[in-house]
Amino acid sequence: MAMPALAGRPGVGPMSAAQLLVSWSHPGWFRSQAAFAALAGVSGMEASSGKITRHRLNPFGDRQLNRALHVIVNWRMLHHPGTCVYLPRRAGHENEREICRCLKRYEARGLYRLMETAARTWQPIEAS
Repeated sequence: MAMPALAGRPGVGPMSAAQLLVSWSHPGWFRSQAAFAALAGVSGMEASSGKITRHRLNPFGDRQLNRALHVIVNWRMLHHPGTCVYLPRRAGHENEREICRCLKRYEARGLYRLMETAARTWQPIEAS
């Protein structure tokens, strides 16, 4: 695997990891994790009306990257203990789409930091 650190993240399979790497490209390509989230289409856009203040997913960006994050978040919602504890706490305040949006943004932030850190600290193995 090109970046073994991704394999250690819950819910990140080989196809999702490949899409993350293709979209991320190389360290320094994005100026911040917010720019990476915008590319993934998981940055919040205000969709408020009247007295209700809410956000929705950005409909633009890399749809394949968004799908990879969607697969990761769905796996985590079903199998990851920390995420399973988080869901009931948010269920009273938001609907499932809002919760999924928050989780996608959280995952995009964490995966961006992971890829940036792993790329800067990675040492190639020298051939003998």
